[in-house]
Amino acid sequence: MTQTTDHTPDTTVRQADPFPVKGMDAVVFAVGNAKQAAHYYATAFGMKLVAYSGPENGSRETASYVLESGSARFVLTSVIKPSTDWGRFLARHVAEHGDGVIDLALEVPDARAAYAHAIERGARSVAEPYELKDEHGTVVLAAIATYGETRHTLVERSGYDGPYLPGYVAADPIVAPPARRIFQAIDHCVGNVELGRMNEWVEFYNRVMGFTNMKEFVGDDIATEYSALMSKVVADGTRKVKFPINEPAIAKKKSQIDEYLEFYGGPGVQHIALATNDIVATVRHMREHGVEFLDTPDSYYDTLGEWVGETRVPIDTLRELKILADRDEDGYLLQIFTKPVQDRPTVFFELIERHGSMGFGKGNFKALFEAIEREQAKRGNL
Repeated sequence: MTQTTDHTPDTTVRQADPFPVKGMDAVVFAVGNAKQAAHYYATAFGMKLVAYSGPENGSRETASYVLESGSARFVLTSVIKPSTDWGRFLARHVAEHGDGVIDLALEVPDARAAYAHAIERGARSVAEPYELKDEHGTVVLAAIATYGETRHTLVERSGYDGPYLPGYVAADPIVAPPARRIFQAIDHCVGNVELGRMNEWVEFYNRVMGFTNMKEFVGDDIATEYSALMSKVVADGTRKVKFPINEPAIAKKKSQIDEYLEFYGGPGVQHIALATNDIVATVRHMREHGVEFLDTPDSYYDTLGEWVGETRVPIDTLRELKILADRDEDGYLLQIFTKPVQDRPTVFFELIERHGSMGFGKGNFKALFEAIEREQAKRGNL
């Protein structure tokens, strides 16, 4: 494992950054039924519906629901009746891939400059810069392509104070949100790509967006007796946006990356990590509302305290809720992973509570992989 660490203040980094990024703007999903998906994320994930676009306010082709929790924003879009290239793309995407992420939108201070920089360095254009306006102001948007059919929409919203984007109206919550939000931000978004393509996409983020390599996991770092993968993490200069890129590695049996690529029908976003300040309360809420998490054997906890040391959450509580822990030179983290949140074994979520550590749970990779392999075996896909 290799890693780089940057403790430069955000403002200094951003001034020198050729592709400055303010943070994640939204994770955009294409789904078969956005109304029902919105209810799931509102109920099970405690997110608050804040905006809507659909036939009632002029969008005849698609319906979109915008949910937020802290700075984390999900946009769930489904096709009502395709009539344009965009609608036909969404309908085909859901038919071929199932529910999944089509856009990792990034908020940038200058969408035109960011787009020009990316195109100049070889990015493929999805949408040239354009403006959307309403009574709340103006948003500038552009989009570039990344792995598979995923895109990065570049969002400049400093001149806008509406609920999401022009074309959306404010919406009332679907259900009463929890008294205390259960997660605060998007920590990182993980992409799965084909064997031999990881370095190509890492180089893409280095060249096109000025992202730097943050961590690297190869060889025995992420392997069990049966399956393996390789992963490299790229991040913007402020470390607010982190994109691990995974590819399968040759092993005895089919890895989780191979399974994802088979059932998603190609590369795409595998999981989204959500940052929480209280992973115990978050897991309890989500379990109570039907979210299923990967199981961890009790034996994992028998020696956990010996190498992870003292954590905010007692070992007995970690054992009860099946939460994992890991420690590195900077601190420790607590994490847990859901099972896939749709019928296809594709997209899932991670919950992560950081205490100094900027790692990704390297000490848990073997336990996590074995848990995923148990689920793969149940599905007949190992």
